[in-house]
Amino acid sequence: MLLCDFHIHTKYSDGSLDMRKVIDIFGQSGFDVISITDHVVNGDNSMGKFAHRFKLSVTAKNFENYIQTIKQEAERAWDKYEMLVIPGVEISKNHLTADKSAHLLIIDIKEFIPACMSIEAILIEAKNQGAVTVACHPHYLSEALNKNTLYLWNNRDKYSRYIDAWEIGNRNDLFNVVSLKKYAFIANSDFHKAGHIYSWKTLLRCSKDTEAIKRCIRDNRGVAITLFRN
Repeated sequence: MLLCDFHIHTKYSDGSLDMRKVIDIFGQSGFDVISITDHVVNGDNSMGKFAHRFKLSVTAKNFENYIQTIKQEAERAWDKYEMLVIPGVEISKNHLTADKSAHLLIIDIKEFIPACMSIEAILIEAKNQGAVTVACHPHYLSEALNKNTLYLWNNRDKYSRYIDAWEIGNRNDLFNVVSLKKYAFIANSDFHKAGHIYSWKTLLRCSKDTEAIKRCIRDNRGVAITLFRN
C-alpha cells in the first residue's frame, strides 16, 4: 500500500520550512505520495487581511509561481525518492467563531480558487478542475493552538454530496463522527514543522499515479489509516 500525506504546509503560507526541505523530509522518510496544500485564505475580514499582510496565504498573484515550484520539486522528488507530489491548496475561510470557519483541501488543483467565494462555488470549481475535495479537521481539535473549523460538519447535509472525503485523522486527533456517518475518509498530518511528520497518515491500495490515487480516495476502497511513528 502507498504511504500518503495530503495535508502539508510550507513557507508559501504558515509552514516553518521551505518546500525543498519539506520534500526531503517526506522523501527520506519513505513516503510514496504527498500533496503540498498551502493555505489560500479569505481576505474579506480582519483575520484574512492579517494573513495576507504577513504573507501567510497563497494569492492569485503568486499562485502560478507556487504551482511551478511544486512541479519542479515533484520532478526532483520522483527522480530522487520515487515519491509522487501532487499540487494542492487548503482553502481557509477563517472567522472569529468555529461555527463559521471552514477549511477544505483541494488536491490536484490547476487554476487558482479564491477563498472568498461561497463554499458551493469553491466545491463546484474544484470539481470542474477534476480535483479531489477533502473537508479537513472537520470536528473538535485537541491542541489548544489550533482553531476549530466546524462549519462543514455542522452543514454536512448540505455539502456532503460535493465533498469527496473527510479527514478522519488530523495529526494526533481522530474524529469518530466521520466513521459513524460512513463518509469516505483519509488521514493527514497537517504538517507545519518537522515533528508533525509523526502523525496519522493514509494508506492507499492503488498504483502510484495521480488519477488512480484520486479515484481510490473518491471510491474509498483500499483505504486505511496508520499512525506514523518511524
